[in-house]
Amino acid sequence: MTFETTKTHIVHGGTLRYLKHDSTATGTPMTLSVFTPAGEGPFPVLIWLSGLTCTEDNFTTKAGAYQAAAEHGVIIVAPDTSPRGDGVADDPAYDLGQGAGFYLDATQAPWAPHFRMEAYVTEELIGLIDAAFPTTGARAISGHSMGGHGALTLALNHPDLFRSVSAFAPICSPTQCAWGEKAFTAYLGANEGEGRAAWDRHDAAKLIAAGAARGVYDDILIDQGDADSFLTDQLKPELLQAAADAAGQKITLRIQPGYDHSYFFMTSFIADHVAFHAKRLKG
Repeated sequence: MTFETTKTHIVHGGTLRYLKHDSTATGTPMTLSVFTPAGEGPFPVLIWLSGLTCTEDNFTTKAGAYQAAAEHGVIIVAPDTSPRGDGVADDPAYDLGQGAGFYLDATQAPWAPHFRMEAYVTEELIGLIDAAFPTTGARAISGHSMGGHGALTLALNHPDLFRSVSAFAPICSPTQCAWGEKAFTAYLGANEGEGRAAWDRHDAAKLIAAGAARGVYDDILIDQGDADSFLTDQLKPELLQAAADAAGQKITLRIQPGYDHSYFFMTSFIADHVAFHAKRLKG
């Protein structure tokens, strides 16, 4: 087994493992958690991508996803949000550097050597999981905030890898919000020339408007709390809805009254998302 197991817990009859491995994509050690349901399998896989400042532990301990995963027979994989370590570039701000990988492959110094989270998830992690666990080869992807952005853009850029996609409070158009503008400038360079194409490739609203989901995903489930403090300035789900309407793409955007940006919001609706994916993973 490529992974080193650092902790193991039994939960809802299944097994939760905290794992560590040396990544060829990032050139650093990477950590993650994997929940496997009871039984021999094989099982489909749901990859979860977390948000700014998170590690693999936030979703694992707070989301309450494993009862639904056990009931539907779904493996859940939750990787860390970025490379980490003393030799890895960082920034004092919470929204750049370690803990803020944005699920893309950086092209600019000093980030390019290690910040390769798109390659890590799509080229390395999937293969390692399929080799180490009893998977069916069918997989879905979901995430929260920065991870919601990652789930949407990775699914739209790699439709051959995922059967379904959903998100909680995603950054819907990073090219049109401060979080995205800051991170994309640092990681990808200026939003002009070749840089503009790179920015657009990691913007879910622009990808959907261009038809990237058409004929691939029958629906995309989005949950967003209307009491989210980041709703207006950073998340902008109306841009995603407008893009979907223009492209003729079905999305189910549920605005949940009174809910904020926290894991209290996610744990309230995570079972719906697991069921949404399970239906498509086993169909």
